[in-house]
Amino acid sequence: MKKSYIIALVLIITSVVIFINASKDVSTYGDFKMAEKANDKIKIVGLLSKDKPIEYDPEVSPNEMSFYLKDQNGTEKKVQLLKAKPQGFEMSEQIVLTGKMMDDTFVASEILMKCPSKYKNEEIALKSQS
Repeated sequence: MKKSYIIALVLIITSVVIFINASKDVSTYGDFKMAEKANDKIKIVGLLSKDKPIEYDPEVSPNEMSFYLKDQNGTEKKVQLLKAKPQGFEMSEQIVLTGKMMDDTFVASEILMKCPSKYKNEEIALKSQS
């Protein structure tokens, strides 16, 4: 067999393996009610409950924090994030969490935050001038 055929075959096999591994990480979007029924990871979109406490002590457990999140249906649950507290967390407008429900707590392994735009005031000023 030619060397170029062997290289092409290895590249094809490698790309198939990468594609299969990447497709396993795809989670569905839902709410806390769906998370209670799901056996696999689920993504939940919601808002930080700013009237509830945020528990984070980097000296005791630097890669763990807990807070309360209100999903798009208005259901509020405690969330345990297995990562360090993200910078600007309290200012986030929207939060997307990936994880599973365990008892009455959503245990999240990943977080994405939509933070307020630093250009928001400029956009409002430009719209009012038009």
